[in-house]
Amino acid sequence: MTGLILRLAGLLQSSGERGVFHYRDTCAFPTRSSLIGMFAAAQGRPREHALDPYPHLKAPGDTTAPSHRDLALTIRIDQPGTLYRDFHTVGGGRPREQSLHTGDGTRRKPAASTLVSHRDYLTGAVFIVAVTGPALLIGHIAETLERPRFGLFLGRRACLPDEPLVLNPDSPDPVQELLTRTPLTRNRPPGPDDTHLPTTFIWEHPPPGTDSATPPDRESTSEPVNLTRHARRHLPRPLWMTTEALPAHLYAGPRPLDALTTYKHGAPS
Repeated sequence: MTGLILRLAGLLQSSGERGVFHYRDTCAFPTRSSLIGMFAAAQGRPREHALDPYPHLKAPGDTTAPSHRDLALTIRIDQPGTLYRDFHTVGGGRPREQSLHTGDGTRRKPAASTLVSHRDYLTGAVFIVAVTGPALLIGHIAETLERPRFGLFLGRRACLPDEPLVLNPDSPDPVQELLTRTPLTRNRPPGPDDTHLPTTFIWEHPPPGTDSATPPDRESTSEPVNLTRHARRHLPRPLWMTTEALPAHLYAGPRPLDALTTYKHGAPS
């Protein structure tokens, strides 16, 4: 098992959990489904094959091919961002023969031709994600994220990720890096007397140092079963939430790109 470290940041991002057409919600952090969808897009997989296993990445001695189910995610919330709601209208002002279809296939009446929807986003949010799993699968994900076949989005097509996306493609212990090494993006610098910065973590398994029987803090409907457009289905997945005291020296400064570049590529010669 090995891992990689991702940084999910951008002007907007959105990871829905319960959204329907009229209201598209967003979770307060990236969901498992949105990340697995991003990995599939990077590999050029269409929706109907997004969740297929990877027989060509089977390690010697393995009896089954690795799949997305072998991946575990740990999320560090550097900046939670601000909730932003976008107001949409669809179908208004068109003649009857071009109005939206109803459920039975007929056209909507002109007085009811406009559909209103609301879509939620996070603006200014920054998340660091540790992805752990089989070494060959992790290497394949990291390589394709650096050279994606399809465009990469933070949940929706309007949400483009900032660079760098991949901070470390091959970490022997990515969770420990999140706790001790990976630069921390914050809007405000730590105070002169601050030695540690409280930071929220989201875990897919009971956090280190806790009993394996510790109940989860919440469930997220984010375990993908089917990602095709008209048959999407997800199962609930338990999540644990903790507040970790990160060293204040991890603060990336007012220009986080400098610290992130040094972390990713090493100090310039």
